[in-house]
Formats: sequence, structure tokens, C-alpha cells
Amino acid sequence: LFLDNLLGITINEYIPYGPLFIGFVLFSLIPTMAVLVRRLHDIGKSGWWMLISAVPLIGGIWLLILLVTDSQLEENIYGENPKLSS
Repeated sequence: LFLDNLLGITINEYIPYGPLFIGFVLFSLIPTMAVLVRRLHDIGKSGWWMLISAVPLIGGIWLLILLVTDSQLEENIYGENPKLSS
């Protein structure tokens, strides 16, 4: 967003985001989702729990709480605890 504004690149006057910002978002979307699903698996939740963030306000807060929850101590259906494997 900063580079798009600095270079004066925008799609049109109503959309302030330029192609650099949109490219960055699309490029980082899949790795971000993969890390999110791995973290949810660490606490024993399905990857589908990331869809809870679609609920306005409460969903994002609840997902944040899930992400800062400590991992399960024992092995779960998604594999062993990564803290114990190192």
C-alpha cells in the first residue's frame, strides 16, 4: 500500500489499492492460511475453525484467543506436539 501510494499507482480513484498491494495480498494469502491451519491443529482444532473469523468482531476475537492458546500436551489426531518433537 505504501509503495503504491508513493509511486501514485492506483486502480482508479475509488480503489486506493494498487497492483503491488493486491499482488502482495494474493501472494501471502496461501502461506498465511497454511500457518493458521497448522496452529489450529496444534491445539487440536480443525482447520475449518479459521472460518469463524468471518463472523464480524466476535469471530476475529475468538480466533485470536484460539491462536494464543497453548498447544495440547499429548499427541492429537493431527500428530504429535511440535514442542515435544524438538
